[in-house]
Amino acid sequence: MSNEQFYHALKVDEETCFGCTHCMNACPTQAVRIKDGVAVIQSEKCVDCGACLRVCPVDAIYIEQDDFEQIFKYNIRVAVLPSVFIGQFSRQHTAEEIIDVVKGLGFTHVVPGEAVVDVINEEMLAEYKTDREKPLISSFCPAIVSLIQLRFPALAQNIIPLKHPAEATALYYKQLLLESGTSADQIGMFYVTPCAAKISALRSTDKETVVDGIINMNFLYNKVYHVLNSKSEPNRNSEVVLPYYTPKVMEWSLTQGESKHMEGRCLAIDEIHNVISFLERVENEEVMNVDFLELRACDQSCAGGALMSENRFLTVERVHTRANRIQKSGLKVEEVKQNHLEYVREHLKIGEVEPRQTMALDQDMGKALKKMERVRSMMCFLPGVDCGVCGAPNCQSLAEDIVMKKAHLSDCGFLQRMMEKTKKLDPDHSIRIMEKIWGKDRLDKDCKKKGAKYEGL
Repeated sequence: MSNEQFYHALKVDEETCFGCTHCMNACPTQAVRIKDGVAVIQSEKCVDCGACLRVCPVDAIYIEQDDFEQIFKYNIRVAVLPSVFIGQFSRQHTAEEIIDVVKGLGFTHVVPGEAVVDVINEEMLAEYKTDREKPLISSFCPAIVSLIQLRFPALAQNIIPLKHPAEATALYYKQLLLESGTSADQIGMFYVTPCAAKISALRSTDKETVVDGIINMNFLYNKVYHVLNSKSEPNRNSEVVLPYYTPKVMEWSLTQGESKHMEGRCLAIDEIHNVISFLERVENEEVMNVDFLELRACDQSCAGGALMSENRFLTVERVHTRANRIQKSGLKVEEVKQNHLEYVREHLKIGEVEPRQTMALDQDMGKALKKMERVRSMMCFLPGVDCGVCGAPNCQSLAEDIVMKKAHLSDCGFLQRMMEKTKKLDPDHSIRIMEKIWGKDRLDKDCKKKGAKYEGL
């Protein structure tokens, strides 16, 4: 089991949150609880998929990010930019024009985050030819890697242990700059992220990373968008083929970006609930003879990331259109040189992915089995209606919290009524329990709350 410490980029603004339970119900790993009227994210269960952020009606959940101004601490400022960033812009703006604006905001160099996918693909195919247990699972999506470590630990050994393309690209490009004579302390490598999971993956690792900072893609998109729209006339010149922007590089982060370049029977599955449903079938051996799984937490993969600003379907269509245009142009795209691919290959592999021990009821197998029996005993008393009144997403979660001494049986609203009826619980104590979960003023009349008569007044 892995003892690695995990950083989580998703945070809750306690001043804004009013405990609506949207996030609690949306979380695929049941990591959210309501305490004192505010959402609390249990770090040991969170995979940073961003489902909670998407459904919050008041933007109380946010992603902790680096200050953009930090880039100016370096003379050489490199933006490692995922190709989906360009896909957010209308085709009336060329990739060259978009990147020029990014440079105008302060970056001296821009490189696509997937620039070295050729060598990554080669290593994936090499793993396919080994006796590693199938199906092989892509390590591209950090949220999925965390999900497997938590909920499907037996499948952790199936994950291909390779660095994420953005980190491998940053490694390559920094080496390129070092070879040109630039000193290491002058170079700042900044990854522009479409999601929280990639922030967490880069910050959680106990290994050294060449990425010096992480920029919120939504923040950068808005800056670029306003500059482009302030121009009187868009650049209507034909698209210039930029270095590294091959069709394969551009489409790698979209659904089927990896699977169509693998061998054997390959499946691409996006959106985390779809992934969970499919992995349950794999774990139960209901799905056989699959060689490779490309699994992504977001609908439409990175195009649907929580920090993407544009419509994910339009983004996908635009990326494919730009890639097809490059393919049909017949122009030669400058690619990563072979000697640099070899350098990346030497640093590409990571240690085997280990299951995360934090979701187990106990590290001692005997004690864990006893606790599981206690959970089943608790479920005999709970109503099974999964109403969320207890501050947990469902009765099963409450039962586990009770066994782990994080909650009490009396937190259940149904049981409170039964205990009051049999005089085992004082009504005033029952109210105090509810106030502990939902806050002291939650049961007071309030016509200004969301959806009420005088909302917002």
